[in-house]
Amino acid sequence: MDLRIFTEPQQGASYDTLLTVAKATEDLGFDAFFRSDHYLHMGSVSGLPGPTDAWITLAGLARETKRIRLGTLMTAATFRLPGVLAIQVAQVDQMSGGRVELGLGAAWFEAEHTAYGIPFPKEKFGRLEEQLDIVTGLWATETGKTFSYDGKFYQLADSPALPKPAQRKVPVLIGGLGAKRTPRLAARYADEFNIPFASVADTEAQFGRVRAAAEEAGRSADDLVYSNALVVCVGKDDAEVARRAAAIGRDVGELKENGLAGSPAEVVDKIGRYAAAGSSRIYLQLLDLHDLDHLELISSQVQSQLN
Repeated sequence: MDLRIFTEPQQGASYDTLLTVAKATEDLGFDAFFRSDHYLHMGSVSGLPGPTDAWITLAGLARETKRIRLGTLMTAATFRLPGVLAIQVAQVDQMSGGRVELGLGAAWFEAEHTAYGIPFPKEKFGRLEEQLDIVTGLWATETGKTFSYDGKFYQLADSPALPKPAQRKVPVLIGGLGAKRTPRLAARYADEFNIPFASVADTEAQFGRVRAAAEEAGRSADDLVYSNALVVCVGKDDAEVARRAAAIGRDVGELKENGLAGSPAEVVDKIGRYAAAGSSRIYLQLLDLHDLDHLELISSQVQSQLN
């Protein structure tokens, strides 16, 4: 089971804070550092000092880290034109020496679009599909040849399809709980399928849909990595769990029901249930980015048992 650290900087984090967490992620032996792609905070937090851009952040981290994978859960397809996104991700992949992964989603948070003057179209899923087609098509185009695309939402003519990523193929993540279109999209484009904040039962059901869609598309279902994103709140004892839950404004019982919370043994046991449902990778949603002792505990008491 791979453990990756997943952050939500729109809730309030500077680049320096994210850099500190990313370096701790690397030093403590985790597989990757991922972040959300949002421009507006959610809930009762202030969001200060304000949002940071996902791909600018990852570009900085690409030069400041050496081993960990870097990526997004999920880049919003509404924020960037597909040709621009392909350039940005390829450049950050070069800057990292080939450690980037692209999670791409349709976008859902209308308020942040309104707040920053970003169009929020009704037909988001069709745009997402065309973005995936264009970004992967640009990267796959042989150097010296051009790429053209005539879609409903995007048109490209004679693009030189440059720059290329450092990796032969940047892993693409698609996620969600949609029962029909999402599995078909994953079967066509995804290297990894991720389910955010879902129960073991819902995870098992959705993985089954994606596996069936992959087989229908002529792929082996085992070609894909299957993963979960879950909030994490671990403590050496009940008091420490309660303190960490209070720090993120959550109830311990709710966290245990909907995430990975409790003692290291409890968390390892629940991860085992997700593994039995087909998951081989967990993105640990870390909400208190100043509690580095939390990361150390997860590394020494949870990750060590899984390894």
